[in-house]
Amino acid sequence: MNAIPAELFDWSQNAPSHLFYQTGGRRPFIERAEGVYIWDAQGRRFLDGSSGAMVSNIGHGNKRVLDAMRDQMNATTFGYRLHFENEPAERLASVLSKLSPQGLDRVFFASGGSEAVESCIKLARQYALAKGETKRTEVISRFPSYHGSTFGALAVTGYGPLNDPFAPMVREMPKIPAPRAYLDRDNSSDEARGLRYADMLRGKIEELGPENVLAFIMEPVGGASTGALVAPDSYYQRVRDICDDYGVLLIYDEVMTGVGRTGTFLAAEHWGQSPDIIALSKGLGAGYVPLGAMIARRDIVDPVVANGGFMHGYTYAGNPLACAAGLAVIREIYEQDLMANTARIGALLKSRLDNLTARFPFIGDVRGKGLLLAFELVANRETMTPLPKDANAFAKLVEYAYEEQLIIYSRRTHGGYEGDHFLVCPPMIATESHVDEIMEKLTKSLDRLAGELKLPVNG
Repeated sequence: MNAIPAELFDWSQNAPSHLFYQTGGRRPFIERAEGVYIWDAQGRRFLDGSSGAMVSNIGHGNKRVLDAMRDQMNATTFGYRLHFENEPAERLASVLSKLSPQGLDRVFFASGGSEAVESCIKLARQYALAKGETKRTEVISRFPSYHGSTFGALAVTGYGPLNDPFAPMVREMPKIPAPRAYLDRDNSSDEARGLRYADMLRGKIEELGPENVLAFIMEPVGGASTGALVAPDSYYQRVRDICDDYGVLLIYDEVMTGVGRTGTFLAAEHWGQSPDIIALSKGLGAGYVPLGAMIARRDIVDPVVANGGFMHGYTYAGNPLACAAGLAVIREIYEQDLMANTARIGALLKSRLDNLTARFPFIGDVRGKGLLLAFELVANRETMTPLPKDANAFAKLVEYAYEEQLIIYSRRTHGGYEGDHFLVCPPMIATESHVDEIMEKLTKSLDRLAGELKLPVNG
């Protein structure tokens, strides 16, 4: 055996990092995590008020999930799908088909949300080709929105800082306005506003030519780019009807909303909707493994397979270790009745966030479903004018909360360059006492922000 150079594996937490991500900033090293808490190497305990990036749905360190992963590791951690089938993948596909709307019973696995969305788009296109509808290439999405960071997913994303650097390299897909009815200042009812936003899809299809439109992709509850945006109820069925009228596939991006995050297994269930294709990730692996999935109607998949096969794939698609973890995550959600807990604790947390508007007049809106919740800061609640973008409230409040050992998640509201919203999305195992702790730390952070930016505070 060759000797290992002594310096090869030498490493210290104090050494300069060779990693890079979005920024050059540093964070403390994580030591361990359990339940809703994360400890750093200095022993400080953080409440994970955003479930990472809305990922850790069942909390950290779940023993039964870890045991399921160990059992699978003792058998095998990898089997390439062209060489072997594996039981965890088949079992998980069966479970997902049973939990999806009727007819959506074919599952394709991926390793994350961007991959899942990319898979949805490619399946839609190959279905059109299998039917001989070769002109169908346009995938309509919304602005703002977020669907992933690969070039295909980026083409349907609507968030300036992520799109603009790559605009010369990507064929951007057509957009319609996201249904941000809470910003409208007219005398319309919520129902009328929902229908108006949905009818923008009809207008865009007509503008592009129905024969050219392949699909419409939407987040049933908005994610990071719109901050837990919920459309008026009338929006959802009208969108379904419009897609049916023109033979356009309806894709639901449930990467963030799926697997119980909104209080139902799929957010589509809140409105009784049955999309044609669904993208899942985040809560499916729940932070234990990278895992994503596309769920599609059989009558979409079968013509594609018969027409030469699905020309797409990933090395780790259907990985047995990842699928064993996903199965264990879903089992925990049902055995612990976490969707009911999500609905109950989510309603409590939302009411507590609503109560903050009395103290902080610069909170312009609180929105969301279940434990996918957000609040938006504004300069004027009546007009919903954003705070000055140079104030960087979206970054400052996150830092103030972090210093209070509370983790929340922020983005720019108006397409990425201005506006400030914050996602508060603790794991589905959160309790009333965790809500109390979140609110105490968040209130202190908002007080500090108000003091620095000279924003009004009542009482």
